[in-house]
Amino acid sequence: MTEKPFASNDVSAAAVSGEACALRSGSGRYQMRWQTELAPALPLADELYLYVQPAQLAHATGQRLLLLLEDHHLGQTVGWWPVLVGPDAVAHSPWQAPLGGPQLLRPDVPAAVLDEWLTLGHLGLAARGARQLVQRLAPFAYEPRTTGALVAALQRTGHRVSLAEIDSYLPLEQPYEARLYPSERRRLHKCLRHGFRVEQEPPLLLPLAYEFLRRCREEKGQALSLTQEQLQDLFRRFPREYLLFSVRDAAGEWVALTVAVLAGRGVLYNFYPASPLQYNAFSPVVLLNAGLHAFAQASGLRLLDLGTSTLPTGLNESLLRFKRHLGGVPSLKLTLERAL
Repeated sequence: MTEKPFASNDVSAAAVSGEACALRSGSGRYQMRWQTELAPALPLADELYLYVQPAQLAHATGQRLLLLLEDHHLGQTVGWWPVLVGPDAVAHSPWQAPLGGPQLLRPDVPAAVLDEWLTLGHLGLAARGARQLVQRLAPFAYEPRTTGALVAALQRTGHRVSLAEIDSYLPLEQPYEARLYPSERRRLHKCLRHGFRVEQEPPLLLPLAYEFLRRCREEKGQALSLTQEQLQDLFRRFPREYLLFSVRDAAGEWVALTVAVLAGRGVLYNFYPASPLQYNAFSPVVLLNAGLHAFAQASGLRLLDLGTSTLPTGLNESLLRFKRHLGGVPSLKLTLERAL
């Protein structure tokens, strides 16, 4: 693919053809590349999160566009920005995933380069027919070295915050019990006294697990975001990343379940925790998180993400309070939008 200095009237052609454009910013060090192929032309400077990896994006529906930021001096891809344009002319990053948006793979990209990369991305998306861009970023705790600079650049280039959520996470440097409120510590010990235990379940139990999760959500007037077929497909395509954990009582019956996701870059995401209302006095999800915490520590991970506490109607204050009682640390998670 050819390289050429950026000119505004070349943006549409470059975005459609996949050509690389040298950026004016950065003294000729950086260039942007538009492409539909999911493999970068230059090696990645760092690990991608699972939700923006090529294997995940390959099964997404819609018009795919990958917007890359490349560093000539390092010979690396330092910015990764996958976008899917739907038939409604709305561009999403990600599409049906917990997080996406541009991922900076190095913290030293200059602000002017970020601004130009994003601005050219907007022009390229508009050239492909997109009229609106919606981006759901990772929580700040995932990437404290780069998220602030990225959000600032997004706002400078016309994005507005359409949703601000409170994500909660457990740091893994301390023992699990050290962060628990006394009430949750008592519930943890109660579960253990009654013979409850954490297990990692085989994927072949996923159909039964899905029904268990569905019933638990139904009790609370909630629905699962994925169908059974979609969840099984994720377990098939990512057998190392999608895991099933349970709490069983002394008789071997399930009293809590979750799907946990190795989201990449040292993050374990507690995706689908659930327990029947009849076990509220035990609160077996406290023990379930103890098992996830132990697994994450043994795996050398950085943090256990407990997820957001957002319902369609707004903040779920009781869920946020429960996560705080687990020792959860709050972290801001933003969704940003921009007209194109």
